[in-house]
Amino acid sequence: MNGPVPSAPLPAQVDALVDALLAPEPGARDGADPEELHQMRVAVRRLRVLLKVSGDPLGPAVGGVRRELGWLGSVLGEVRDLDVLIEHLREVVRGFDEVDREPGERLVAEFGARRERARRRMIAALDGDRYPALVRDLRALSGGDVADRGPGGDLVAAVRRSYRKLCRAVAALPDDPPDADLHALRITSKRLRYVAEAARRAADPKRARRLKQLVKACGRLQAVLGEHQDAVVCARRVREVAGDDPAVCFVAGRIVQHEAARRARARARWPETLDDIHAAAAALGLE
Repeated sequence: MNGPVPSAPLPAQVDALVDALLAPEPGARDGADPEELHQMRVAVRRLRVLLKVSGDPLGPAVGGVRRELGWLGSVLGEVRDLDVLIEHLREVVRGFDEVDREPGERLVAEFGARRERARRRMIAALDGDRYPALVRDLRALSGGDVADRGPGGDLVAAVRRSYRKLCRAVAALPDDPPDADLHALRITSKRLRYVAEAARRAADPKRARRLKQLVKACGRLQAVLGEHQDAVVCARRVREVAGDDPAVCFVAGRIVQHEAARRARARARWPETLDDIHAAAAALGLE
């Protein structure tokens, strides 16, 4: 969904996101390219945010559809999270000397086995009745009669609410925030980004350009906090599977140490990304 952004009414945005959900589905089922599954998961998240901030004009079915999208997100997320973890661990292990590389590869293989089991569960869910019913319900929403209330006016109000929620979350953080608080902040920034994307697609060209800057700024914060969360999760999951093999335990310790440094770097970087968000918000008159 890159490139020029024409003004798009709400039903058209829903329909385009359903297309974005369905297009990578064959590749996600096949599993050869993790990016296909990632694109499905992103479409689910964007749909959930869009329906949350503009649900009333789409009718009373929106709440149930959002809940079903939450279910689908969890189905896809189990495999996607393992994809991210495995890709990162392979990169880390490749940097080890030969004596540690082999036990490191055995550790990665354990996560590969877990991913395959999760993928089978995902395919079973997609083959069931629940997923096609969700797609039908989404198509019904996008075909609804929605009044035109101007170029993204209500969505811009939603952007303002989301931005202020982000500001409150940042203000409430202690000097050394717990990992869970930074993860929650990442989710808040991601929602702001998705709301801004939706508003951009319904806005006039001038406002769309300003919203694009907010989207980019939120993406930078999201990326840094994503690195932080991935490091936290990686260290925890590696500890869980280390087992009793001394060689694997030693390699697991090296990985945990590596992730601690990665976490520290992200903690040092994330505050600097806020300046661009505030600048973009000021240009939009959100403050």
